Amino acid sequence: MRVLGVDPGSQATGYGLIERVDGRVRHVRHGVLRPPTGADLAERLRFLHAGLLAIVQTEGPEVAVVERVFLAANPRSALVLGQARGAILASLAAGGVRVSELAARQVKKAVTGMGGADKAQMQTMVKRLLALDAPPPSDAADALALALTFAQAGPLAELAVGRGRARRRNGRRAMTALVTGRAR
Repeated sequence: MRVLGVDPGSQATGYGLIERVDGRVRHVRHGVLRPPTGADLAERLRFLHAGLLAIVQTEGPEVAVVERVFLAANPRSALVLGQARGAILASLAAGGVRVSELAARQVKKAVTGMGGADKAQMQTMVKRLLALDAPPPSDAADALALALTFAQAGPLAELAVGRGRARRRNGRRAMTALVTGRAR
């Protein structure tokens, strides 16, 4: 199964594609869609829609996972983010891709063992879990983490046990074992 993770934004939208075959996960591609600097909102939304639709048509994911909306302190920022999500959801629907949503804290907890993990921790764990040569850009790392969490959600919940440090350590070990196919 091919899973496309999408971290929406009007200035930068991260995407990450993974493939799960026989319980193993492999990295396919990732990147960041950046609309032209200085473009108005309509042009940025068109750019995001066209860019993501091209990826969907080229790569053929079965499912896409988009970060669930959170409440922003600035209403204008929340509105613009909602419009970017709309363009993203429209491109996924146009490509015939089933869409799921996950909360950022849920993804951070699944990938790093901590719901409040920062960008650097996410990049490090995604690099490690997918055996990448270098950490992906933060927007792409978040998108890859969305895809990983969706692909591994069931087994992870059972394997990450313990409290505090032990729980984080066990969660990281469980995710590494699942991704590498060496589950105990």
